Amino acid sequence: MKKTGNPQRAEHFPTWQATDGSPLSCVEKIKVLNDNFGELREIMQDALEDALLMGCDEEQFRAVMRDLVAELHNPYDKSDKQD
Repeated sequence: MKKTGNPQRAEHFPTWQATDGSPLSCVEKIKVLNDNFGELREIMQDALEDALLMGCDEEQFRAVMRDLVAELHNPYDKSDKQD
């Protein structure tokens, strides 16, 4: 069942930046990033609501989500070469 979330919250996307700090200008890249961001926001909101309904501590849930993001691996990191 789809949850509605906060209907008063406007959809806000970050200004996506290149590695040199300049804003991305390719419309297609920005569209993909915004689509991914929107999907993640919706999934995470649903997961938070489910956790709260099942009695999970909100701060613990948020800490687990932060840890999850911190554990993500960049497969394109050139400094992370394995011989």
